[in-house]
Amino acid sequence: MKLRFALAAAALTLMAGAFSVSAQDRSPIYVYTDSDTNVSDFWTNFIIPAFEEAHPEYEIVLTITRGVGGGNADIAGRALAALETGDDPQADFFEQIGVDSQQAWVDAELFLELNEENVPGLANVIEATNRLPQELPYRGSQVLLAYNSELVAAEDVPTTYAELIEWIQANPGQFVYNRPDRGGSGAAMVTRAIFEVTGRDPSVFIPGTADETLIGQFPAAWELLGSIHDSIYENGSYPAGNTPVLELLANGSVSMITAWSDQSLQAYNLGILPETTAFAQLQDLPFTGGYTYGAIPSNAANIEGALTLADFLLSLEMQQTIVEEIGGFPAVAWDLLPTELQSQYTNVITDTVPTWPGGDYTAAMVEGWYNNVATNIDPAS
Repeated sequence: MKLRFALAAAALTLMAGAFSVSAQDRSPIYVYTDSDTNVSDFWTNFIIPAFEEAHPEYEIVLTITRGVGGGNADIAGRALAALETGDDPQADFFEQIGVDSQQAWVDAELFLELNEENVPGLANVIEATNRLPQELPYRGSQVLLAYNSELVAAEDVPTTYAELIEWIQANPGQFVYNRPDRGGSGAAMVTRAIFEVTGRDPSVFIPGTADETLIGQFPAAWELLGSIHDSIYENGSYPAGNTPVLELLANGSVSMITAWSDQSLQAYNLGILPETTAFAQLQDLPFTGGYTYGAIPSNAANIEGALTLADFLLSLEMQQTIVEEIGGFPAVAWDLLPTELQSQYTNVITDTVPTWPGGDYTAAMVEGWYNNVATNIDPAS
């Protein structure tokens, strides 16, 4: 009997050793993110477990850089230094980074070019992502209209920006957007007015040095937004952030707002927004939005693992999870996702995602809005 127990114990020891070696043999993929908490939680609770189950040969080591120095940019700087010395950058995948945001990165070809050969899932990515060759778009977000369906009938929801202006004027106090320098959902309301008066062609706004001819047309946008100023919640009260706007819809203070798709859809799924909340998108030209881009350093120690992770993020299963769990927009075509999921988001589905170039254009937009529209608000408050 003692011999049997001894043999059993020895067998268990050998098995434990085997599992230990197996765990040690897993190849680490060092991932860095400086996105918001909801995204880092999504990686921890959904992406990492699903990926490691599908690919047990890899282990994702996630580091959150948000709020720490320059975030992912600092880690990219370390990767650049390692590229010059031939050292291991200990960085295999960046979640959210602009591959062309620093010229030194571009000159050194710091990031790996991604294509359908090394990331097959890119074949399903839509053109609206406007990705650079080194970028992996895997989730998107777009500003849309959120409204109380008990108070606003579906047939009365504006489908064009002109109709939205008319609706606001006809329903004083029932619409609000935040200050354009305090949150993207409010900025989208203002930039959409600029697009409206400049021909509804966002492509003319090219990043870099601002076109003074275009900026010269901004006063027409101030006139348009000024026409609804007194009809905005509390006669022109503009909250200082995206979240306060959602709260005003949630507590019934207003019946329609502009809101980020991911933030509002997640709030709806969590029960923060009431079940009567519905969503819609303008059909003449949607509000602005954008995509989050991942990237792989060209000198990553585990390029094979990073490419496997990149392709996994574009799998239809993960794209569906992005929609369901964090209210993000897929980077792949909507019609590749389950029809029942499409039906849930039928009023917000669009392949048109206008972008705003920022820089001097944003400076002129913010200054012009405060000086000509919200003259009752101190920009420093």
